[in-house]
Amino acid sequence: MGENFEMRLKEFKEYMTRIEYLNSATSVLSWDMMVSIPRKGKAYRSDVLGYLSSESYKLQTSDTMKEFIDYFISQENLDDVTESMVRNVKKSYDQTKKIPEDRYREYVVLASNSFSAWEEARAKSDYSIFKPYLEKIVKFNQEFLEYWGYEGNKYNTLLDLYEPGITVEKLDKVFGELREAIVNLLEKIQKSDVKPNTDFFYKHFTKEEQEEFGVFVASKLGYDFEAGRIDVSAHPFTTTFDNKDVRITTRYDENEFRGALFSTIHESGHAIYEQNIPDELKGTGLATGVSMGVHESQSRYYENILGRSKEFWKYFYPEAQKRFKQFEGVSLEEFYRAINVVEPSLIRTESDELTYSLHIIIRYEIEKELINGRISLDELPKVWNAKYKEYLGVEPKNDAEGVLQDMHWSDGSFGYFPSYALGNLYGAQFLSKLLKDIPDYYSLVEKGDFDKIHEWLKENIHKHGSVYKPADIIKMVTGEELNARYFIEYLNKKYSEIYNL
Repeated sequence: MGENFEMRLKEFKEYMTRIEYLNSATSVLSWDMMVSIPRKGKAYRSDVLGYLSSESYKLQTSDTMKEFIDYFISQENLDDVTESMVRNVKKSYDQTKKIPEDRYREYVVLASNSFSAWEEARAKSDYSIFKPYLEKIVKFNQEFLEYWGYEGNKYNTLLDLYEPGITVEKLDKVFGELREAIVNLLEKIQKSDVKPNTDFFYKHFTKEEQEEFGVFVASKLGYDFEAGRIDVSAHPFTTTFDNKDVRITTRYDENEFRGALFSTIHESGHAIYEQNIPDELKGTGLATGVSMGVHESQSRYYENILGRSKEFWKYFYPEAQKRFKQFEGVSLEEFYRAINVVEPSLIRTESDELTYSLHIIIRYEIEKELINGRISLDELPKVWNAKYKEYLGVEPKNDAEGVLQDMHWSDGSFGYFPSYALGNLYGAQFLSKLLKDIPDYYSLVEKGDFDKIHEWLKENIHKHGSVYKPADIIKMVTGEELNARYFIEYLNKKYSEIYNL
């Protein structure tokens, strides 16, 4: 490529590193705001976040950035990393540059205050506290869409932020197949004579006991506590400062065993992905997961496909019985059926593996309507409740277990929710290849030996960061494009055995 090219590339990466430093600082302050900030400090913190985001915005939209983009776009035969780096930066530049700086900064401040309003509204189960903020968040997103432009449905542009290449047209088809398969299986399960007992999960489990067991499980799975930590927040999440500092949170209910544990396993899946991204990708903008959907494939693989399998608990259940006397006299089979009980519920994060995707489809349908201006903020709770009654046969009694249960809308993450269901589909498709490559997969899991699995995920998915597009990763790993049948077959096989269908 020549000496000048190498010099320009070095300068480009140094410039990108400055942006990464700012973003990392913003992430630290955001994490602190959601985990440990004093209540009176939130307003000032929102201003600080607004300032830092504005500084990052300036770097991302500067003349210097434009010069880098123009130079590298004109070069031929770029390696995969440099080509992806330039493509991603150009996409971000084009999107960000189209938004006036004052509007962007105002939006960041709003999003920080909106999160605080959501927390208060959720705690008080009062949608009216959050509604004025959500209304502004929606209007901002609609305004941004006019700056960015869109093809077909307006919502397509928001989907592309989280899952490049996915459109409303594709999702309507895939989610249609998925919904039909889930509903059919659910009808069979509800007619089954098998009724798993879950009473032993509703005893008293101290926070300390749950936390110790969660740390034990996460460590065995490969979450590196020297490069991470577990804290408590209103809504479990993972934050990456860089691959040497990836933090997770969970929340504890001392009268229910499963919630905190499976949230911890889920967030560990996200964190392991980020911890496995190589140092070589720092300073490129590619040192993160390729998309929300592929990220969710990892968290939901760990939480459900692995974490709710019988083989997994053949190893972990004896340890659980040692730690929790509440499981005395409960057989492995009873425990296994109980953690996989199918029970249509109100709360997405506490829903079973089978009906979970219906929660996502509800949110997907509502988001499309909100962004396209076909649902008003006044009628939102009513629409939410009606869909829950229609799809899951349950109806929220209050706002906290209804429209206020998720934090995502507080920061304007429209287009994010479909990633959760796509993660299920990707995860099952990855599993089909994993089983071919590691024939002794199930015996390894039974022994609590996750090293080979961890290494396979690292080599096939994690180490690429976001160098390749999501569709390319799926094709590279499995040899075919996204196919819903793997997840549908997985669900049918698993639940037919559990419910003797």
